[in-house]
Amino acid sequence: MTGNFFCIDNSYTPFNQLCLLAATLPPLTVSDAALQEVENCRRFLDKKLAAGDAVYYGINTGFGYLQDVKIDKTQLAELQRNLLVSHACGMGMEVPAGIVKLMLALKIKSLCYGHSGVQTATVKRLTDMYNYNVLPVLYQQGSLGASGDLAPLSHLSLPLIGLGEVYYNNEKMPAARALELLGWQPLELQSKEGLALINGTQFMSAFGLHCLARTVQLQQWADIIAAISFDAFDCVAEPLHEKIQAIRSHKGQVATAAALRQLLQGSQITAQPKEQIQDPYSFRCIPQVHGASKDAVDYVSAVFEKEVNSVTDNPNIFPEDDLIASGGNFHGQPLALALDFLAIALSEIANISERRTYQLISGQHRLPMFLVKQPGLHSGFMIPQYTAASIVSENKQLCTPASVDSISSSNNQEDHVSMGANAATKCRRVVDNTERVLAIELLTAVQALEFRRPLKTSPVLEKIVAAFREKVSFNTADRVLHTDMEAALRFMREYGL
Repeated sequence: MTGNFFCIDNSYTPFNQLCLLAATLPPLTVSDAALQEVENCRRFLDKKLAAGDAVYYGINTGFGYLQDVKIDKTQLAELQRNLLVSHACGMGMEVPAGIVKLMLALKIKSLCYGHSGVQTATVKRLTDMYNYNVLPVLYQQGSLGASGDLAPLSHLSLPLIGLGEVYYNNEKMPAARALELLGWQPLELQSKEGLALINGTQFMSAFGLHCLARTVQLQQWADIIAAISFDAFDCVAEPLHEKIQAIRSHKGQVATAAALRQLLQGSQITAQPKEQIQDPYSFRCIPQVHGASKDAVDYVSAVFEKEVNSVTDNPNIFPEDDLIASGGNFHGQPLALALDFLAIALSEIANISERRTYQLISGQHRLPMFLVKQPGLHSGFMIPQYTAASIVSENKQLCTPASVDSISSSNNQEDHVSMGANAATKCRRVVDNTERVLAIELLTAVQALEFRRPLKTSPVLEKIVAAFREKVSFNTADRVLHTDMEAALRFMREYGL
């Protein structure tokens, strides 16, 4: 960050900065050094094309199965325009605006390494689109996640040439109209530019980075809510002992147990004697389950950090080596596998959360059935658990890996694809679902905690509970709990951790 701006350059951006970008979407600036790299690469490509008749895939040939069709020098710009138009074939639900904006930032980042051959004018226009919130209309279906995210990136790029649709000033309009309102002229794409724009993994990367930025916060909430449930169920604290973690020292497990010990420090409920010797796994094994998911998230984060700091179009240009080389950096397999793993890791956080909710309403440990004072007359918290169970089951269905699938395309030239885009969109649904399940546990746990009064939980948790009670009151009789569940969800999103 430079002041209020996020500076994109050709140096390595660490994961915490990428999460900041994904979470806050601050204004962008592009460094002079990065623009110089872009200019040097473009100048090299122009000289190369002017110097002879060498054939370079996608620069002066057709695409995919049409790779052997040579394109005349006079038609190179038309070739790139045609590429954008023909490949803009997305369908389905629109991509959320925040993810579209993140895609713009990640595309700029990849181009700024100076191996793609675009004009500096193209990078500057993409930056202006981001900063002025000229957000192209994209669709969630259409990418196989292997020749890059061709369809969504084509829709992302159409406004550069005055085509497609955008949202501007919160209004959906033809891109040409937005350009007119801003006084911008459509760009004339040069050789290779269309391919540089639509070859790449920015659809998968943006969805994944968005999911990871939210996961960072959800992991914190999962531990906090589990700690409230831990005291609400009057659990034995022994399973959190650091000695137990030390002899099975997975990083996430050790960190989770330490976090729960800290969250519960000073709790009167934790300190009181217990009637039971052990608690159900959903409480006793919080460090092992939450911790395993944290370790998985660490792996996925490393994959996405590497990907965002990479060049993923094709072919790649190396001016310093006098080389233009065609390869497969657009293939989304690393992301597809990681996104499937992230979905599974988050699904397990929701799974164990729903089990704790179930235990809290089951009438054990001196808690009333369904956490209501007159069960029978009132159903209390019976049905929020139903909802959590339904969502958890949906997560299980969504966690069937996309990355094990493949389908041939482009007349069998592109015969193995990653399906990373499908992994990305369903992973986001798992993130949403996990957040909802945790919100239901929070609502349930705070209700259960009231039955432990006058004993108090820890000062840290009492502060959170008090803030929550300002939004959702204690449930003394049946009421529309959907309203409370939505309030719990908003509380998690708005409360400053």
